[in-house]
Amino acid sequence: MNFKNVPGHIAVIMDGNGRWAKKRNLHRIQGHIEGIKSLKSIIKAVMAYNIKYLTVYAFSSENWQRPQDEVDSLMDLLYEYINSELPYLVKNKIRLNFIGNISKIPEHSRKSLQNAADKTGKFGRLNLTLALSYGAREEILNAASQIAKDFKNNKINIEDLDEDMFSSYLYTSGMPEPDLLIRTSGEERLSNFMLYQAAYTEVYFTKTLWPDFRKKNLDAALKNYEKRIRRFGKT
Repeated sequence: MNFKNVPGHIAVIMDGNGRWAKKRNLHRIQGHIEGIKSLKSIIKAVMAYNIKYLTVYAFSSENWQRPQDEVDSLMDLLYEYINSELPYLVKNKIRLNFIGNISKIPEHSRKSLQNAADKTGKFGRLNLTLALSYGAREEILNAASQIAKDFKNNKINIEDLDEDMFSSYLYTSGMPEPDLLIRTSGEERLSNFMLYQAAYTEVYFTKTLWPDFRKKNLDAALKNYEKRIRRFGKT
């Protein structure tokens, strides 16, 4: 499908893995496994449309409150995904990035993430960012705290503080703000995801559960986006 106007940066709240599994009387982890297939499909699709940035909400700061066996399984999946997909990322010149409170991620997964980020850091065909142990409120508080410390240590002048400077203290420093945010599963809220960055982001909600989300669903979102008139507060 051809689009006259595609977003430069798409953010996705990948929601509905558990419900997908429950509908099929499967263990929740099977929904997460199927969700990885959706992610692989969407990565290929956004590259085909020459979209340069894709950020996905993979694990929120609140997700640590889930049952321990599910959390452990998700961390194992993360480790397996990074290691198995690294050759694909390198071959297709995809840069892997991650944002969030990574210190909470198990050490072996953190090492795999950093290794993948190091080995793909020079690429730019697609900038794939995984939001892991991520919470937007925590991100904003961390930024404010670091700004206060830098001011106290005479590293910055408080008079120079503006939106650009504040953004440079966020996890997403150096990344463009998302043009389009997609949330699957029928839920219609941001769930503590990119609250600062999404101030003028176009938001698209779909009832499709994430494990069922494929290129045709992305096309529907892009078709809807193409109809939007982005005024950024202007007339």
